[in-house]
Amino acid sequence: MKNFTKKPKFSAFLRFTAIFAVTILLLVACKNPTDSHTHTLGAAATCTTAQICTDCGDVIVAALDHNMAWVTITPATFTTEGEEAGTCQRPGCTHTDTRPIPQLIPYTGTGTWTARAAAEANSWNSVTYGNGLFVAVASSGTNRVMTSPDGISWTAREAAEANHWASVTYGNGIFVAVAGSGTNRVMTSENGISWTAREAAEAKSWRSVTYGNGLFVAVAGDLSNSVMTSEDGIDWTARDPAAATYWRSVTYGNGLFVAVADQGANCVMTSPDGITWTAQDPALYNGWQSVTYGNGLFVAVAGGGTNRVMTSPDGITWTARTTTEANFWISVTYGNGLFVAVSGGGTNRVMTAPGVRE
Repeated sequence: MKNFTKKPKFSAFLRFTAIFAVTILLLVACKNPTDSHTHTLGAAATCTTAQICTDCGDVIVAALDHNMAWVTITPATFTTEGEEAGTCQRPGCTHTDTRPIPQLIPYTGTGTWTARAAAEANSWNSVTYGNGLFVAVASSGTNRVMTSPDGISWTAREAAEANHWASVTYGNGIFVAVAGSGTNRVMTSENGISWTAREAAEAKSWRSVTYGNGLFVAVAGDLSNSVMTSEDGIDWTARDPAAATYWRSVTYGNGLFVAVADQGANCVMTSPDGITWTAQDPALYNGWQSVTYGNGLFVAVAGGGTNRVMTSPDGITWTARTTTEANFWISVTYGNGLFVAVSGGGTNRVMTAPGVRE
């Protein structure tokens, strides 16, 4: 007789328990993105909705933040907040919003300036700031460029050519300087340290260069073709000015290029594109040397005349202003809520004014 051993069998309860455990493991695998489960992707994430797995409901990509582009509607002043409007730039999103621009903080400093040693005792004519660096250019000396990360300690740099460098600006990731003499009267640098000579549109006495609206614009103290423009600072095109006079300075603000001259009946000109220029009447026929833009206002300073400052909200209509002293004011700029002008003579050779519009 054969001896049969009875084989063990799973009870119905054990079979149910095994099936349940396997099901739970599968669900856990689906819920854990690090496991081998392949998610079935739902609709792509948008600014307001996440992308999820249609099988397990797991969030694959969280809802995106709105990619807002902001435009100033009302500039801030020293007494009121401004406002800007934003539109989401993501395709398919129509979200819009507004937000306040903080009220400007009036300048409360002492007006005290501290003397700093230049890298060399050259005739420094212009200084600008960009990409974390101050850069100045000169019309004399061995090294006609100097740089500083803080405006205090300066290092001499070799210019592309030993020209009479008159002006320097920064825009579109590049420093650009122009000169009133030399073979190549433009030089460019990406870092402010190493410079490359560039050919100007014409061999004019270039006095000033600025950047705005994707364009470099330079003006010269010559009567014809005394404007040139460039998109990259390298290739330049000559342009006709509004009047044949000695243009000294050019700036950009509020969608407009504005240039001033020290002689002539039409010693202000404006252009929306830097190419076509229109003559404007100044407040007075003084020797205008420099113009800048800040806080919704163009400000120009002069080397002579009764009122050596004039201002304009639009670059077209100008109003004469009195100065603290009758100096030969040669340059003006704007920053941190303050207009600052400097002169080459006089007892007090710096003057300041809060950047507030009347």
